[in-house]
Amino acid sequence: MTSHAPDEPIGVAVIGAGYWGPNLVRNFQGSPAFHLRWLCDLDVDRARKVLGGYSTVGVSADLDEVLADPGVHAVAIATPAGSHLPVALAALRAGKHVLVEKPLAATFEEGRQLVDEADRRGLTLMCDHTYCYTPAVLRIRDLLAAGELGELHFLDSVRINLGLVQRDIDVVWDLAPHDLSILDFVLPPAVRPIAVAAHGADGIGAGRACVAYLTLQLSNGAIAHIHVNWLSPVKVRTAIFGGSKRTLVWDDLNPSQRLSIYDRGVDVASPEELGDEQRRDILVSYRSGDMVAPALTEREALRTMVEEYARAITTGTPALTDGRSGLRVLELLQAASRSLAEGGTMIKLSEGHTA
Repeated sequence: MTSHAPDEPIGVAVIGAGYWGPNLVRNFQGSPAFHLRWLCDLDVDRARKVLGGYSTVGVSADLDEVLADPGVHAVAIATPAGSHLPVALAALRAGKHVLVEKPLAATFEEGRQLVDEADRRGLTLMCDHTYCYTPAVLRIRDLLAAGELGELHFLDSVRINLGLVQRDIDVVWDLAPHDLSILDFVLPPAVRPIAVAAHGADGIGAGRACVAYLTLQLSNGAIAHIHVNWLSPVKVRTAIFGGSKRTLVWDDLNPSQRLSIYDRGVDVASPEELGDEQRRDILVSYRSGDMVAPALTEREALRTMVEEYARAITTGTPALTDGRSGLRVLELLQAASRSLAEGGTMIKLSEGHTA
């Protein structure tokens, strides 16, 4: 493993200068915890354009050249999912810490190889589940962990827009990783998905699902429903977390009020609280309380993610979205794909859910 002095920035290389790579370049350059040494891309001219004419960052089309630099302690991979396994494995075997754009790999088995390799070498493997590092999702995670919403009863998530129809993946693999990673991130440790079913449609003859609905059964009896869609003329990004105490609504497209918490819901009296004459009936009452909108400090999620990568590397402890979280998302995606192929059957997950 290439080591760095604790009081010096972590040398990092970004692999891939396409859609996501420039965002990583900007955030690594803006972080005092890192020193960006290389931008690696098969298209060297594209990489140079990303960096600008006066950059001192090295540019290369040769991954081996970048990994041979002893000043590179970590890499960030922003290449197509099909290349994640060979690129990440090469980096891990060169002793580098690895950050991988979602999804962690193209298949569950490939993701498992990366997790095992990182474990064997004592290296950080982190998945860039960017939405998990937004101020809104971090607050949702804290609220659920603190019991502010009570026990989670349901999640209803909608991520739809008139999107780019991908050539190699369907809408589930394109959009659902966001929602599945958020679910994995915010659920209390004792609650996990135990089964998933998916229904999809291809109304435009694209050869893959362009609209899909995922239903997940959770271990506490709750249900999660996720709607992803490339064909909607309007853009919607909302999620409703219904708890036994309160219900939270997240509207990611409303910067002035992303979160709203409603003290409204249904209360059911337990049998021991009822009188003898009422024991045969369940007493249902409706609670109508206040709505509060927590103030959130706007901060770029990628900046927080980069800081978490640095923390995981320097402390040697797992990142909040480590390789195992990426593996759990892959398991859900593969189960959803199988369900789609089987007409929406409910697919049970492994008992440990890749813990």
